[in-house]
Amino acid sequence: MVIDGGLAVHDMNLICGGGGKRPAGRKYLKSGMESSTDKTEPGPPIGNERRCRERYHIPNRRNRMPRVSNIEMLRRREQPTLSIRTRAKVEDLPMLIGESYCRMADYLKELGELLSDVPYVAYHNMDMQDLDVEIGFPVSKVLPERGDIRSGSIPGGNVVFCIYRGAYRDMAPTYDEMANWIEKNGLKPAGTVYEYYYNGPEFPESELLTMIVMPLL
Repeated sequence: MVIDGGLAVHDMNLICGGGGKRPAGRKYLKSGMESSTDKTEPGPPIGNERRCRERYHIPNRRNRMPRVSNIEMLRRREQPTLSIRTRAKVEDLPMLIGESYCRMADYLKELGELLSDVPYVAYHNMDMQDLDVEIGFPVSKVLPERGDIRSGSIPGGNVVFCIYRGAYRDMAPTYDEMANWIEKNGLKPAGTVYEYYYNGPEFPESELLTMIVMPLL
């Protein structure tokens, strides 16, 4: 992992982000976002996602990742992205995210470009019935758009991050700890939360790795 104004950069081949990336339902952020006790969790990728998983491969990094990191603050560089931004109910996320990753992976392959980091999902609100989600790939430079695949960026600036290891449904305490850490240190969250998925359903739930990133104002 590179902690130098950016997130971890992997020597990965082009992937379909649905390939092993099973998203979690976001419902925990405090400080300006309504928290929820809704326990609905998206299920594993199915349909087109599973077929895409068979076409693309993510190297296993399990032995190189920490079990859990401290909550830390860093200054992140602006990161070019390709992304699809849409609104959806939490129960519709698994299929939506998997299909979006596959479409973007095919487009990157057509362009002859590679990811510069692992896929992410940005949650711009916490309304479980009307989530504003940005499903994205970090890339090395600004790329042309196609339809709803848009060229954009993850803004630079100060962020608080933590690497979580375990089942997605058990992430609430980590979100709470991060929110409390931000408040204790007199900081203010910007409102959006990013999750970066380092592995997926081929791993036991106890081995799932997610980096949670909370930008600051």
